[in-house]
Amino acid sequence: MKKNPVPLLLLTVICVIAFLAPAGTASNAGPALNAGDTAWMLASSALVLFMTPGLSFFYGGMVRSRNVISTMLQSYVCMGLMSLLWVVVGFSLSFGDSIGGLIGNPATYFMFKGVTGATETRLAPTIPFLLFALFQLKFAVITPALITGAFAERVKFKSYLIFITLFLVCIYAPLAHWTWHPDGFLRKWGVLDFAGGTVVHMSAGFAALAGALFLGRRKDHSPEPHSPAKLQYIILGTGMLWFGWFGFNAGSALAANDLAALAFGTTNTASASAAIAWIFYDLALGRKPTAMGFCIGAVVGLVAVTPAAGFVSIGASVVIGALSSVVSRIVVDLKTKTSIDDTLDVFPCHGVGGLMGMVLTGVFAKEVGLVNGPTATFYKHLAAMVLVGAFSFCGAYILYKLTDIISPLRVSAEDEEIGLDMSQHLESIDNATGSVSQVPQNAVGKTALSFL
Repeated sequence: MKKNPVPLLLLTVICVIAFLAPAGTASNAGPALNAGDTAWMLASSALVLFMTPGLSFFYGGMVRSRNVISTMLQSYVCMGLMSLLWVVVGFSLSFGDSIGGLIGNPATYFMFKGVTGATETRLAPTIPFLLFALFQLKFAVITPALITGAFAERVKFKSYLIFITLFLVCIYAPLAHWTWHPDGFLRKWGVLDFAGGTVVHMSAGFAALAGALFLGRRKDHSPEPHSPAKLQYIILGTGMLWFGWFGFNAGSALAANDLAALAFGTTNTASASAAIAWIFYDLALGRKPTAMGFCIGAVVGLVAVTPAAGFVSIGASVVIGALSSVVSRIVVDLKTKTSIDDTLDVFPCHGVGGLMGMVLTGVFAKEVGLVNGPTATFYKHLAAMVLVGAFSFCGAYILYKLTDIISPLRVSAEDEEIGLDMSQHLESIDNATGSVSQVPQNAVGKTALSFL
């Protein structure tokens, strides 16, 4: 087995810097903490993190049995790697002192310098600034994990780690700054994104499309969908995602108030509407309603209402969920007629779902939406969608190329046939019993170790 000390050396350097870096003090200390807001945001942060294991079950159940572990690990590893990167520089790039409204100064909160338990006037006026930073971290964790469904079953693990590192720094952090920093240019322009329609779902969806195009089809790709390895995993993952999404959307109010209650209600209603719309659409076309269809529809509704959650009424959320679900269902059908191998339909569900959410936020947003008379917000949302879509797609495509130069992205045809569980991790899952086994490294041939 070829030794590779570089990752461990990099982690050692980070540990040394973390030990030596000064803690700093709060720079814009705000008023006293609000206990209720703090309690709610602690709970919301935990709920959002819970979504990533939910996504791992959701995606892991959809792939072939020989790729279940690797697919689930691609989500879980984001909880580790993104957490470290966020502390080192990710939070600074997203929420540090603005450089022209485009990116944060990487030195502002380097190694969480100045990220303390005090409030911060502009970003966290009633909760600890540290809690705000950790809440935002959970969004940064799940976004690259969402992309993995597009290139499932054919990417080397170490190359994947390189890509998601580049994605956080070059795609996610700028979008978070544009949209959520008080000086971000999209926010100052008046674009509304309550909890991540552009930052999370459009960025992940368009990056997923770029990845599917760059990597090409799986060797045994067929227009007909394969049987999922574990339907029960998909159902479990959907429940975990739906539950966690209350923190994702209602937590984005950053307080325990009426806005959080509204976002809580619109989130549940849009998801319910979308889940029912998906299976009713199938019934209208003479198809049988399926558990997988209900689950995918529910997630599409959660995606679509994300940018709108705190800006629209409960009634509008019914329309947002149903309409987005049907459009995503149509795009899924259209995709099957192409050669694009977006393995788990990330672009039709997250990219299109996020896009629909942004359009419909511009239509239904209280006081400023198209149905209320003004047209400015709607047109700004259309422009922002084009900009974010182009930035995410083109930027991600470049990052795939760069990653491929550093470390080839695709596994070999032989490794793909064996499955990523064995070829990348020396582990396997028995599809009949659900038991996991680990194979001694000296008992596996060179092919299964090629990722090293």
